[in-house]
Amino acid sequence: MTAAVATTDIRALAAERFAELGWPTPRIEEWKYTNLGAVARIPWRTEDVARDVDTPLTFGARAAIELVFVNGRLLRQSGERITAPSTERTWADWERNAMVALNFANMQEGGRIEIPAGKIVEGFIHLLFVGNGDGVWSHPHNVVIAGAHSQVAVVETYVGTGAYFTNAVTEIEAGEGAVVDHYRLQCESIDAYHVGNVYIHQERGANVTSRSVSIGSAIARSEVHVTLAGEGANIALDGLFVGTGKQHLDNHTVIDHVKPHCESHELYKGVLDQNARGVFDGRIIVRPDAQKTISKQENRNLLLSESAIVDSKPTLEIHNDDVKCNHGSTIGQIEQEPLFYLRSRGIGENEARNLLVYAFASEIVDRMKIDAVREQVGRELFKAMPDRLPERRGGDR
Repeated sequence: MTAAVATTDIRALAAERFAELGWPTPRIEEWKYTNLGAVARIPWRTEDVARDVDTPLTFGARAAIELVFVNGRLLRQSGERITAPSTERTWADWERNAMVALNFANMQEGGRIEIPAGKIVEGFIHLLFVGNGDGVWSHPHNVVIAGAHSQVAVVETYVGTGAYFTNAVTEIEAGEGAVVDHYRLQCESIDAYHVGNVYIHQERGANVTSRSVSIGSAIARSEVHVTLAGEGANIALDGLFVGTGKQHLDNHTVIDHVKPHCESHELYKGVLDQNARGVFDGRIIVRPDAQKTISKQENRNLLLSESAIVDSKPTLEIHNDDVKCNHGSTIGQIEQEPLFYLRSRGIGENEARNLLVYAFASEIVDRMKIDAVREQVGRELFKAMPDRLPERRGGDR
């Protein structure tokens, strides 16, 4: 959808709409595996000013531009000035998505970026969101508009301390021939809650890569909605979710092929240990006029314990015959042969398992084009892995 409603009006309309929709529950098909009841019962409060707190996972000088937000408020900015979008058009569906409506109704600060036509942004723009304190919620809202034939890389990182709630929305508009490289790193506090909605709208020949990594949060829901609205547009959509303990990591994606000659390539991987639960619900839609569509969707999952659960639901919805589409899903455990091979080379069992888990995850990590981001993700994965093994109390190191 698209609209041109004034900000003050859209807040009021979104608040009314959320009151009508209410918090999503498992009775809704799209939320059948995820229950936000615990989140809905908390009397959340908003902080009006950004407190100067520790800000981990900053990129500093390695980022061309870095904006740091604390509890939804801008704390500081480094690098050159960013041009804010001149339009108030929105692609995010606040009329049907309750959590997007909640974001619009309580909208706070976020990255507002417009790249002029033909401009190539050197380096990358980093948007760092820090949650801090118990009982605080934030509603950051990011808008990235890449003009025709422009190029930009944007990295979103979510971290924090305490039992807080982040409900974020990011809108990306890629104009004709634009190239957008987008990364989303969810490394929230293990006591926090996180809901993130990303909407990507692509015009003719636009090329977008969007990669999502979800490691933190007690309950996390990540949604990506892609509309290939121009002929010849293409999207590479990757995701990695790694959970342990009682973490619940839910991933929903929709790629809508509206015009002909578009391509989408999607790969999501899950690694789950102990009593963690993961969800992948991916939907590919090919419209009647989207001839010559090429689409591939794959979900692979690695379970490290007998009590870990993953629900995988890849879906193709095709409305014409002139397409090349396929999808698949796999769920498995660590293979004993490579584990035995590493053990026979003198590597401890836990270390060997960590290496095999990282090898599984590295297919997503290694695709990341930005060295600093790839290194950061690698460090976060290795930092977490020793605590993700059920044998860690008695096994060797």
